[in-house]
Amino acid sequence: MKKTEPITIYYNPRCGKCREAAAIAEALGYQPELIRYLETHPGKEELRGILQKLGMKPHDLIRTKEALYKEKFSGLNLSDEEWLNVLVKHTILIERPIIIRGNKAVVARPAEKARDIL
Repeated sequence: MKKTEPITIYYNPRCGKCREAAAIAEALGYQPELIRYLETHPGKEELRGILQKLGMKPHDLIRTKEALYKEKFSGLNLSDEEWLNVLVKHTILIERPIIIRGNKAVVARPAEKARDIL
């Protein structure tokens, strides 16, 4: 049974966890909007809204194992606003997948966490 309530997944098609989360959503009857955030970069206000729904600070959303983070940002003591600017400029650092349903969101790592919001 198809569910009409909209959900959005910030998605990288090369990421297995993203593909798993999308498959879980579809298996539960959703038709998720998949936003390829590496191609359509979210702006600062969009990211701010996502962080609010997640209940997270900008640094909490950073993929700290990413080479770019290790090379340029590891060990830096930046403000939330500065980390937000880093995420806007370097979207590869955004943890994924992010699933949004209404006013709530979850980082679906592991992908089974998708069920927490769906």
